[in-house]
Amino acid sequence: MNHKMKVFISTSSFAEYDELPLKLLSYVDMDVQLNTCGRTLAANECLNLYEDVDGLIAGTEALTAEVLRSARNLKVISRCGAGADNIDMNTAKELGIKVYNTPDAPTQAVAELTVGLMLDVLRGVSLGDRLVRSGVWQKNMGSLLSEKSIGILGLGRIGRKIVELTQPFNLRYIAWDNAPDRQFAGKYSIELAGLDELLAKANIMTIHLPYAVELKGIIGERELGLMKRDAILLNVARGGLVDEGALYNALKAGTLAGAALDVFEQEPYTGPLTALDNIILTPHVGSYAREARVDMETQAARNLIEGLKDQG
Repeated sequence: MNHKMKVFISTSSFAEYDELPLKLLSYVDMDVQLNTCGRTLAANECLNLYEDVDGLIAGTEALTAEVLRSARNLKVISRCGAGADNIDMNTAKELGIKVYNTPDAPTQAVAELTVGLMLDVLRGVSLGDRLVRSGVWQKNMGSLLSEKSIGILGLGRIGRKIVELTQPFNLRYIAWDNAPDRQFAGKYSIELAGLDELLAKANIMTIHLPYAVELKGIIGERELGLMKRDAILLNVARGGLVDEGALYNALKAGTLAGAALDVFEQEPYTGPLTALDNIILTPHVGSYAREARVDMETQAARNLIEGLKDQG
């Protein structure tokens, strides 16, 4: 590389648990700048910070057309995570910016969190903890995960991993996917069904779709109305896929038994769902398992290096 490449890392906790990802960048003598805000960057901050960088290791900040055009030297975006829905891909392509992601690294972490949330909602673990801490000794009756019907909306890497992880529970699997892996479905006796049928049959409904404009609110008032009264809904995929207002109404009215959300339309989330006892809310921590995080950051650093080399 003829001049020292400038790299900005926007994920606020990058290399916090292992220095290897930063060491990889130092080996190739890059000028690395870190996000010191401790949070996701706002669009106006991106406009200033990305202006003269050659490479970006991106988090979930909105990389709009305006941001990308302002980053006049930007050659590579290496997304630290599986999704790239926060990036204006058409503008990136137009500007010749190469975009990479790390689709495999978070799979185990997100799948394990999803299974953990299923068990938590079904047995009222978080609710029980809150009650004991508030001085209330109240035993609420829960439900087993075993023998349930689980609806999986999106049979990609994470959806498939959940099937593998839950084998000991003897579940009945129903899945919807626009391009399903039929060989995998056959191996695990997964019934492939339409969305309405999946909603009507599932005791547990878990979402593992990427975000796209046409999928916004794919689970809304009508869809929630199709679910069993004793069913639970989980979204550990992307905010915006579930209509949060409709979910609040269903949980409040008792037409849905419980839910767990790790992702929200607006983050940080401070909305009315926080007042309900039959939902678990976590702060977008699907990939936040130490081993998965280090693997993801290391892959993101390697992708950035390779991408910049390819760009000359």
